[in-house]
Amino acid sequence: MQVHELRFSECPTTQCDVVIDARQSVVWALVSDIELPARFSSEFQGASLCDGATEMGLGVRFVGRNRHAAIGSWETTSTISEFEPMRTFGYVVGDPANPSSAWRFTLEAVGSSTRLTQWMRMGPARSGINAAIDAMPDKESKILDRRLAEHRQNMVRTIEGIRDVAERGLDSK
Repeated sequence: MQVHELRFSECPTTQCDVVIDARQSVVWALVSDIELPARFSSEFQGASLCDGATEMGLGVRFVGRNRHAAIGSWETTSTISEFEPMRTFGYVVGDPANPSSAWRFTLEAVGSSTRLTQWMRMGPARSGINAAIDAMPDKESKILDRRLAEHRQNMVRTIEGIRDVAERGLDSK
């Protein structure tokens, strides 16, 4: 079996999903709260809206705060690039025309439940991972595979946390 070597230039992606025993409106309220994922992620520490915005919508910008043991803390500015209430909430990091990553939540009705999918893509613009790739170009695939696994682990924590809040009525703050 031939293993595909990951390349940053190919904009690698990962995704995960969960079926939540709750209506789309309940899940949407949680997904569109940019602060909520910070409760579950080991990396994402929170976010705040920019430019005087008071509610979410297409084109709204926010600053996200992140922390990783290997590189410390940093902030990014993101722009909401997909916003269809009850269905899709997506944003890009950095320049909207050439983002360093893209992230998206998608909601789909499954009977009286909701399938929540979280997806992310690295690139096309450079990001923090590129310093590691530049330092060890022969290990690019391994570096990317490890980073995607970290993202996926936090994504699973996030969607399972959203599921728990939605299904059990746990305090969402």
